[in-house]
Amino acid sequence: MKNLLIITIALLFMQGCKKWTAVSPGSDYSIDEVFSDVPNATSALIGVYDELQGDNGYGIRISLYYPYDSDEGIVSGNIDNGRRGVGRYQLLLTNAEVSNPFRQLYRGIEKANLCIEQIPLMPLYTNGTDDQKAQLHRLYGEALTLRAQFYLELIRNWGDVPAPMIPSYKQSNLFIAQTDRDSTYDKLLADLATAKELLPWRTEVVRNERITKGAAMALRARIALYRGGYSLRKSGQVQRGSDYIKYYTIARDECAELMLKRSEHTLNASFENIWRNVTSFTYDPQGEILFEVGAGGGNSNSDSRMGNYDGPNLNAASRYGAGGGGVIMLPNYFYAFDSVDTRRDVTVTSYQVTSSSNIKSQRRLGELNTGKYRRDWRVPLLPGSVLNVGYNWVLIRFSDVLLMFAEAENEINGAPTAAAIAAFEEVRKRAYKNADIGITPSTKEGFFNAIVNERYLEFGHEGIRKYDLSRWNLLSAKIAETRTKIQQIRDRVAPYDYVPQYIYWKNNGEEIQYYVANNTATTAVPWYRPTQVPTSSEWKRVDWAQHLTATNSIDNLALWQGLARFFVPGKSELFPYDQATLDAYQGRLTQNPGY
Repeated sequence: MKNLLIITIALLFMQGCKKWTAVSPGSDYSIDEVFSDVPNATSALIGVYDELQGDNGYGIRISLYYPYDSDEGIVSGNIDNGRRGVGRYQLLLTNAEVSNPFRQLYRGIEKANLCIEQIPLMPLYTNGTDDQKAQLHRLYGEALTLRAQFYLELIRNWGDVPAPMIPSYKQSNLFIAQTDRDSTYDKLLADLATAKELLPWRTEVVRNERITKGAAMALRARIALYRGGYSLRKSGQVQRGSDYIKYYTIARDECAELMLKRSEHTLNASFENIWRNVTSFTYDPQGEILFEVGAGGGNSNSDSRMGNYDGPNLNAASRYGAGGGGVIMLPNYFYAFDSVDTRRDVTVTSYQVTSSSNIKSQRRLGELNTGKYRRDWRVPLLPGSVLNVGYNWVLIRFSDVLLMFAEAENEINGAPTAAAIAAFEEVRKRAYKNADIGITPSTKEGFFNAIVNERYLEFGHEGIRKYDLSRWNLLSAKIAETRTKIQQIRDRVAPYDYVPQYIYWKNNGEEIQYYVANNTATTAVPWYRPTQVPTSSEWKRVDWAQHLTATNSIDNLALWQGLARFFVPGKSELFPYDQATLDAYQGRLTQNPGY
């Protein structure tokens, strides 16, 4: 146990080098030394943040592997015992993409537990100067919030998990039993109620990636919706508790309180600018991003792979550097957007750069990629084959607060209130700019379905959709619906009879120009009209709906067949515990249903 304690203290000081997180490492500090003053306690807390980062955290695996396959996107390539095994729901107990993030999340919890125990015990916590007390109260609130985020990720992927709330050196047995997720969620909700009272608003402190009050409130609302939502239980049934309205009320109230603080957090007027800011390392003055994972340092432990793994496919010899192609955004997702919805061309990219010429070329309909973290938007550009691009992973935005509020109001009241409709339409109006947003449904079922669709469009490739579908008990149904829709697009039958079989394009400088009959504008697109064949040979033809008739790089199957290929309802909603973890528990850990 003494050796474990020394390891724990050492880990607290193994820091990254991202802006405010840069500190000197140590190896064998005692607990008293670590929590002797504000600077050392801050270093310990930064060590908790570190476990969000890197390849086994939100740098790639949790953010870019775990949310797929869903009705928005699919992991590219053929099945393997890695990321594609995760995406296809063929999860073997030896898959390192399951085991390594699992362990990192628990390292984060262990570090957070130590901070949560020790910071309130510091004499300065109650007897220091006003500034010292304020800083230590903030550190305590941050530690509670971080632990809640780690546990949320564990529960929504593994269900009932062991949930230690004290440091390992205080535990008589490190291999504790699984805890019912509802009781763990209840503990986290109580912790976050405490945390939000200790944390400052974002305008009260220096801007950086550290947690502020709005982040804790938004996370509390999110966890409350998971607590009140459906999940796969150890019985093999997908269920939710009878007291779910209690938790929808918590979510509604947290969001309502946040919505009154528009000087702290509100929508950026431009959906595109949210992601332009992320990729140019610029803070959003509106504070739409409430909680993000800081990245940097250029290594696999503290940086991120967004823009290298995902985004459009970019050649390393181009001025943009290597990137893209790891996630394919599905044809039905592309066509879920209205033609005037500004989110489509931010969230989905249809171009690639295949050579050093920097000239874009057109991709086929079954090869579309993500767009929010694209490498060619990076400022400054990062040429070459460097893997770590430095983008922060966005965990919660203010548009999520608005839509959580609208969803909860509808559920609590049995129909959308005027406030729910206003929140819903605020998100929609931003996306549509000056275009007509249509009629908002006024019935409970109609409004719920509108919320399901709006969250689909708003949060594409933000690691949210699969988990939303799970808490609504819609994951299996939406996967089946997506397979049908892809086939309908392939065959160009209603409601997709307008989709072109082929599209024609050419380069206008480095950019792509599309052929649209009787339209000379360089920005016109052919997506929403049947194939138009130009008379000039200067236009190049590419398969559009036609591409879906062929097998492809998704397990050498048609796209609709490869999608979530091994998904089994009542099993695949959760990951299995890996074999090494089961062996370590020596029979004291119950495997999830179906594995």
